[in-house]
Amino acid sequence: MEPESIPTISESANQHCATVWGMQVVSLTDDEVRVRVFKALADPARLGIVRILYLNRDEMNCTRIRVLLGGDDEIPNSTFSYHLKTLKEAGLTSTRKDGQSRYISLRTEFLDRYLPGFLQTLR
Repeated sequence: MEPESIPTISESANQHCATVWGMQVVSLTDDEVRVRVFKALADPARLGIVRILYLNRDEMNCTRIRVLLGGDDEIPNSTFSYHLKTLKEAGLTSTRKDGQSRYISLRTEFLDRYLPGFLQTLR
C-alpha cells in the first residue's frame, strides 16, 4: 500500500495523530482536532461537499461531486482539489483511487464524535 503523501488525522485508541508520508509526527488533543474540523468546515464550498456526501450516503466520484457543486462555472478544478485535500487532512473524508478515478467518502463516525448531531442539520 502506498504511504499517504499529505498530512491526515487518524484515530487510534483515543489518540489522534497527524500523519505525514505514513509516519506519525504529532499527537493532537481532542480540541486540536476540533479546531481542524471547524477550519475545514468554515468554507461554503467545503460545507457543500460535506452536504453532498452526507445526502448521498455512499462514496462518490470526484467529478460527480464537482458537477453537483456547480462545475467549472462555480469552482475551478485547482480550487476543488484544494477543498478535497483540506477535508481529507482534517479527517472528514477518505479517498479511494480506482484507475484514474478518485472516490470520496464522508467519515461520518469521525464527524459524529466531534460534532454530534451536525450531519442531521445538513438536510
